[in-house]
Amino acid sequence: MSTRDRRNKGLLFFPDQDDWAEMKETRRLTQEMNTVDRADFDKIRSIVNKLLGKSDETTFINPPFCCDYGSNIFVGKNFFANYNCVILDNAKVTFGDNCMLGPNVSLYTAGHPLHPDIRNTGYEYGMEITIGNNVWIGGNVVICPGVHIGDNSVIGAGSVVTKDIPEWSLALGNPCKVIRRITEEDKKYYYRNKTLEEGRFNQ
Repeated sequence: MSTRDRRNKGLLFFPDQDDWAEMKETRRLTQEMNTVDRADFDKIRSIVNKLLGKSDETTFINPPFCCDYGSNIFVGKNFFANYNCVILDNAKVTFGDNCMLGPNVSLYTAGHPLHPDIRNTGYEYGMEITIGNNVWIGGNVVICPGVHIGDNSVIGAGSVVTKDIPEWSLALGNPCKVIRRITEEDKKYYYRNKTLEEGRFNQ
């Protein structure tokens, strides 16, 4: 079984020559992306689309950005990630449509065995992360291996997400926990008790 196959199955693996070759090419692309003129949005978008496993013209990532492979990251329509996003994509990372990531968000599929005797062998693993449609992830959030976040949920800034979050949830904290459900009542407001009428929102 190849290293890629082992990674895809969530088994322990040690990077082989093919892995290192892919990671080197990914670092070249992220180096280019992170040093390009920050106002050249078309160039940035072009590099992003070369880098990721699936994206389109509606995808945008504000540099700097770091990932291991890129080919394991799959994004839906209207994906946006703000500055300093880190995605360690040993395993697949999948985003639905209309996902937004605040600055300094980190997603880690990569992990290492708990016991030092096993960990010190250099073996690692990757567990898939799945983010649903219409999810907003606040700044400085960390999402740990194997986590699934349901559709239409919001993760508050600074949270550390160690377990699955169901759909239509406002969740925050360390460890991240569901605070309440997002309901139709929330349509009336854009920030705390500020109404859409105050903000002159026209739908």
